[in-house]
Amino acid sequence: MNQSKIIYVLLDGIGDLPHPDLNYLTPLEAAYTPHLDRIARMGVSGQVVSVGDGIAPQSDIAVFNMLGYNFRDIEYFGRGVVECIGCGIEFREGDLALRGNFATIDSTSKKILDRRAGRIVTEADSSNICDLIRKNVKIEGVEFSIEPTIGHRVVLRFRKEEITLGENITNTDPAYDKINGIGIALDTSRGDLYVAKSNPKDSNSQLSATIINQFSDQVIELLDNCSVNVNRKEKNLLPINCILLRDAGNRYPHLQSINDKYNLDFASLVDMPVEIGISQILGMKLYNAGLPNEYELKAIELLKVIDNHDVVYVHIKGPDEFGHDGNAKGKKRNIEEIDQLFFRKILEGISTTTGKEIYFIISGDHSTPCIKKAHTDDPIPIIVSGQGIKKDTTSRFTESNSKRGSLGKIYGYQVLNTAIKQLDNRKR
Repeated sequence: MNQSKIIYVLLDGIGDLPHPDLNYLTPLEAAYTPHLDRIARMGVSGQVVSVGDGIAPQSDIAVFNMLGYNFRDIEYFGRGVVECIGCGIEFREGDLALRGNFATIDSTSKKILDRRAGRIVTEADSSNICDLIRKNVKIEGVEFSIEPTIGHRVVLRFRKEEITLGENITNTDPAYDKINGIGIALDTSRGDLYVAKSNPKDSNSQLSATIINQFSDQVIELLDNCSVNVNRKEKNLLPINCILLRDAGNRYPHLQSINDKYNLDFASLVDMPVEIGISQILGMKLYNAGLPNEYELKAIELLKVIDNHDVVYVHIKGPDEFGHDGNAKGKKRNIEEIDQLFFRKILEGISTTTGKEIYFIISGDHSTPCIKKAHTDDPIPIIVSGQGIKKDTTSRFTESNSKRGSLGKIYGYQVLNTAIKQLDNRKR
């Protein structure tokens, strides 16, 4: 490993299922990806179940597993805490942190019309909504922080001095459940969804549930006819009149640093708050390169920093959003864009950037099939590629190729050790 560099890329929500809009191919199978294919032909492939069989994970727990942390022996601290850290909100033990979505509901029935307010949420709208909530929502004896992140996403932290707020409460977002601290995506393809009340799972969490419900009720009443939504309706945009909350946590994460875990120097190139939080928790050197869809800029930044680290972990968001929207053709086009702008640039640049050997690990954090519009437990393809690796018959980075790969089926927490073993055993 001393003479090698690893580029570890996770494509968010990349896994999929055959879709009628693509002649019953998956978006990966239908996409034209000559640069990914070139990388695939230089290595081996297989399938990954990121968290566990039967678990449709959220990105946070999936990424932790794909980095080797599987929480078999300790309860997970929750996505809310990770995003709170990632967006710079001060967090103490006993605070309560949650992830939220700006959403659109029928304010009378509380039926959810769109969990992401049509995905069209400007920085100005999200900032104005959060300012309105800060000034007008009051919960006696409770301090809260609210910060918009990217698009429809928002993070909240509640604090009551000298009181530990319990974390064992149910989500107000009915699309997700929480089991042992792990956020689990539910099948929402059947039936209508309604804003849920948060319920405590133990007596210590009763106060937390009460706070969350008071906050949610006040937000819905406040936002229903606010000026932001009047303007949005005039532009034929969905109103932002609810915040759906999930994945509460009240404990600060204490994990072994990833550098110590693998005795390698890790860096990350990420842009989403959850990825930033994971990087900070695990002790990675953090780099950022523009907006989530600025793929070529990410490649340029990666080429700048690769010589300074043993492993650079890159998280690319795009495919997941098309999966949630059920847009198979859009997901295919997005994959082609990533191939052309990111992977092409990397392949063109690595030979002149470093004299050391470059190896690729490419996979995803979970599947987001377009026909389901949600995360699922379907396996994700993986390739481990580079000079000297004993090749199998892999010719493309696709679901169908991965089923025949020599790596077989592995779990997320095994990925890095499996890949490093492949590198240790490569031909000289």
